[in-house]
Amino acid sequence: LGALIVIGEPADLAFLFSGGMRLDLPLRPQLVYELAKMDGAIVVNGDLTRLVYANVQLMPDPTIASDETGTRHRTAERVAKQTGALVVSISQQRETVTLFIGELRYQLGEISDVLARTNQALATLETYRTRLDQGLTRLTALEFQSAVMLDDVLVVLQRGEMTTRMAEEIERNCVELGEEGRLIRMQLEELMEDVPREKAAVIFDYELSGDPASASAILERLAGLPYEKLIEFEGLAELLGYPRDANPLDYTVAPRGYRVLAHIPRLPDSVIRHVVRDFESLDAVIRASHRDLEAVSGVGSVRAREIREGLRRLQEHNLVDRYLQL
Repeated sequence: LGALIVIGEPADLAFLFSGGMRLDLPLRPQLVYELAKMDGAIVVNGDLTRLVYANVQLMPDPTIASDETGTRHRTAERVAKQTGALVVSISQQRETVTLFIGELRYQLGEISDVLARTNQALATLETYRTRLDQGLTRLTALEFQSAVMLDDVLVVLQRGEMTTRMAEEIERNCVELGEEGRLIRMQLEELMEDVPREKAAVIFDYELSGDPASASAILERLAGLPYEKLIEFEGLAELLGYPRDANPLDYTVAPRGYRVLAHIPRLPDSVIRHVVRDFESLDAVIRASHRDLEAVSGVGSVRAREIREGLRRLQEHNLVDRYLQL
């Protein structure tokens, strides 16, 4: 059994149609299976809710270049290039499913192969997450001691981005796996909990200019950094605004406090921004009196007490975590 399925708005594709049957029925897998036994293509609407046409002969521009050998695949490629629609070509003989959209071509892998590859990537992600957590625990301890070096920040930033990229690869595989990837997706969500927030907070804490807009731009640039640049600390330091020739091992830096304050329960982001704006560093927040904190816009007496208690508990909890990792 083979099939050619075009996904797009029928009105935009009608100029390619010759013959066929108009059905306009709700999309059901069993119906697609039965209609695929016919020679012509199946047309599904853009939001995948209606099966509009069946047994349609497609007549794309024959002058459009195609590297495909089979008639079905060649037609699929030309339709995709001519219309930009998503076209699915299924070959029984080759036992392959190939997707075409615009100039792009992607062949789905065997479920067993993709599943094995994804499970291996998931094991790697677990290792990355463990190392990231260790780096974050160490960074928090050093922040409370006012002893952070640029190297400590770059290690966490590098591990956070590598963890994110591995998760993105797994997410792509989960899309390909469909229903088979449901359990893997649940594991992925659990492993990636808080990672984007922690990574962003590290940048907001240590980006040199102190401008939130600049920190957001750095986060985007980090995501587009080539892998060979990601493993070089010089490039990461430069991304944060530090001199490229700075020695990360003896370059002292101080956090603004975004990340640590975000760990205090029920403390809104707006209040965190006001606290950081007024005190400028985590060390100043830690040393601030109840009255100093109370004077910050949006804090008040109750939140001032919660901030002081929250910082104390975080410091104690972090010391326990570090002891357990020894």
